[in-house]
Amino acid sequence: MRLQDIYRSIISQGIKHDPRTKKEIDAYLTGLRKEYEAMSPRDKKIFDKEKLTNPFSDTRMLFGDAQAEIKNVMVGIDIATEEVLLANTLIGKGTKVDLLFAHHPEGFARPIFYEVMNVQADILRNTGVPYKKAKDMLAERMQEVMRKVLAINSMRSVDAARLLGIPFMCAHTPADNFVSEYINNLLDKKKPKTVSDVIDILMQEPEYKYASSTNIAPRLVLGKDTNRCGKIMVEMTGGTEGPKKIYPELAKAGVKTIVGMHISEEHFKQAKKYSLNILVAGHISSDSIGLNLLLDAVDKDNSLNIISCSGFQRFRRS
Repeated sequence: MRLQDIYRSIISQGIKHDPRTKKEIDAYLTGLRKEYEAMSPRDKKIFDKEKLTNPFSDTRMLFGDAQAEIKNVMVGIDIATEEVLLANTLIGKGTKVDLLFAHHPEGFARPIFYEVMNVQADILRNTGVPYKKAKDMLAERMQEVMRKVLAINSMRSVDAARLLGIPFMCAHTPADNFVSEYINNLLDKKKPKTVSDVIDILMQEPEYKYASSTNIAPRLVLGKDTNRCGKIMVEMTGGTEGPKKIYPELAKAGVKTIVGMHISEEHFKQAKKYSLNILVAGHISSDSIGLNLLLDAVDKDNSLNIISCSGFQRFRRS
């Protein structure tokens, strides 16, 4: 497969499994095109034109020839400079590495990754939170995240890959869309009654089983496992944690249990005020499910040789 084909397939699959409809994504891209057309020549010059066709600002080809043939892919949750050097060491020992594939955004995808958080407003609306209220809260949170990423030295790993001549890409939200949809469908099908039931369902997945063997099992951090799970919200896509102020709105919408990848201490303290059940399924393990499902969809004929690293473990479902 060519690098360009892998990348475009990832975007296509991410759109196919997005919480938004195709119509909603098209409307989002149309809005961006209108914004671009109205920009000054100076702003147009620095605008990332990939945004006009790719709704995922955290997913990019970071370095390499788009026409390069790819067979051996080193896949990791995080590909930082140390993983780039690891790949170079493996190459020196005879292992072929045609592509570095990170889940978390690196390089020029990292300073703008917060833009994907827009999808959270649609997820919250589908959960029962008023759209305008969700949008307003989210806008404030997105600005907070934007300010944090401004100080990051985001090009380090890409510079290392460029100096060593190793193609590099990252795919964040497309993979997260897969795991979000997958866990939602799984819980809808199994219909758990208690929080303990939810944990039992998650523990059937190979990624969570593997994580449990390394002492990072799905864990209930708020509530009791005997509690009725009630209305469940799966919080596994949308860039990063949403607004801290959202919990009273979720409680009003009837949400009783949140199943997420992780939770910050500030978010935990806010959720505690509203007697919610918070189940942390696991960050790296949940990311691995998303990556595995994405790779299954992109590499249907199993033509890619996957070299797992940086927390990722390859499990095929098809």
